[in-house]
Amino acid sequence: MAVLGVDFGTSNSAVGICVDGQAKLIPLEPRETTLPTAVFFDFDSRRPVYGSAANTALIAGNEGRYMRALKSLLGTSLMRERRVLLNESVNFITVVGRFLAELKHRAETATGQRFDRALSGRPVLFHSADPKRNAQALIDLTDCYQAAGFEDVQFMLEPEAAALANRSILQAGDLGLVVDIGGGTSDFTLFRKGPDAGIDILASHGLRLGGTDFDRALSLAFVMPELGMGSSIRHAFGDQTHVAPNAMFNDLATWQKIPFLYTHETRRAARELAQFAVERARLDRLVTVLEQEVGHDIAFAVERAKIAANTGATALPEIELSMIERGLRVPLYPVAMTATLTHMAGKIGEAAQETLDQAGVAAQDVDRLIFVGGSSLMHVVETALAQRFTRAQVHRGAALTAIVEGLALAAG
Repeated sequence: MAVLGVDFGTSNSAVGICVDGQAKLIPLEPRETTLPTAVFFDFDSRRPVYGSAANTALIAGNEGRYMRALKSLLGTSLMRERRVLLNESVNFITVVGRFLAELKHRAETATGQRFDRALSGRPVLFHSADPKRNAQALIDLTDCYQAAGFEDVQFMLEPEAAALANRSILQAGDLGLVVDIGGGTSDFTLFRKGPDAGIDILASHGLRLGGTDFDRALSLAFVMPELGMGSSIRHAFGDQTHVAPNAMFNDLATWQKIPFLYTHETRRAARELAQFAVERARLDRLVTVLEQEVGHDIAFAVERAKIAANTGATALPEIELSMIERGLRVPLYPVAMTATLTHMAGKIGEAAQETLDQAGVAAQDVDRLIFVGGSSLMHVVETALAQRFTRAQVHRGAALTAIVEGLALAAG
């Protein structure tokens, strides 16, 4: 019985199988082999929708609850907290399990095969700063696969899967370093190409930092000040002021925390801030965001501007915020964006160096830098790595499918 290779990603997911020694990716949507890792609980139809349909429902303004970046919740207490969604009390083990079940169903429908076993990708470290959370995350993910109906699941480190998929670009004896910058983590694998089709894994390392963290930093730097972050709030009595608390803005800039802000208590707190704000118009925008539930629309706007800035699509990308206020746009100046993200890119460079240190290999000995993952396309990331690996040639494979290709090959 075939084993299904599953790349359950923070932003996108994909599945594949091995056919005659080759990786075959399974379409999950018309003409698409990747599926946005998103779910929309539609209040009108009383059912969840997944992938692009979830994104479309959000953009269309349908009544419901949108969730993305669910992978980032693994290992946290939120995974097993129960919430009422569509009149059903569920935890996020169930929510993620049903998303994985949807991947399973679409793969079985597309191939006519049944998949009871899965080989799943996983980050090297779900939580690089917390060993207990890191261990719990794997337990959570295993439980999610069981909830999805898989009888057995095995795991493979995501950058090692990407190394397997990209082995053909190296000559025998060459050293390759996979730099996998995903939505939630950065993962690295140093490997040597063998004399045949095999590879030797020398070291793997990871860091809990990825594309959603870039989005969060840009949102905090460019968008949240327009909603009142850093604004002065008058005391109810007297002439003194204090700075608006940051917690609400931090959560609003964080993909996976946005749905939890749409509560009566949070909306009331925002209205009270606006009432006493020195800059009332800015805090009124925050109230609008919470009452209209457009937090994810803002996150998508930040992500689109980030992508535009790294693809040269426009001379000066803007974060378009008309969902809050007609004509509201925030320029994403390249110098300011680079300054905002350089520190995080530096951490990625340090983690790459740590991978080499674990293997006792010098940076100048690396022949190829293999970039995978959607956020590896960020200029600031490539700059941080190129400064350390001056001799290595840069290779960009299939950024969104290299991991699932490797998983499919390994599953075979």
